[in-house]
Amino acid sequence: QVQLVESGGGLVQSGGCLRLSCSVSGIIFRNYGVGWFRQAPGKERQLVAQLASTGRTIYVDSVKGRFTISRDNAKKMVYLQMSSLEPNDTAVYYCAVEDGRNWSTNWGQGTSVTVSS
Repeated sequence: QVQLVESGGGLVQSGGCLRLSCSVSGIIFRNYGVGWFRQAPGKERQLVAQLASTGRTIYVDSVKGRFTISRDNAKKMVYLQMSSLEPNDTAVYYCAVEDGRNWSTNWGQGTSVTVSS
């Protein structure tokens, strides 16, 4: 039902910044919360940032203070602003939406972030 297309990844040096974007279609976007997951090589996909339907933002401890999630309902876009990047941030990043109970499972292609030391 939902279609998600991530972009904005790339190669960046430690301490640098990137902004990831996610285009959302196929749903009434304003009715859903949004989030960003990442999957590092050999590890499970992990939720790192979410903007809940209540407006509350939640971040995993390892990115708190460095990452900021936001949305633009008019453009049907989700963003992840990342600063002070570290090699441990290297992963494929995916966006997702939630209805207050469950996260979407129709994963996009993701966008790859590589942070060099």
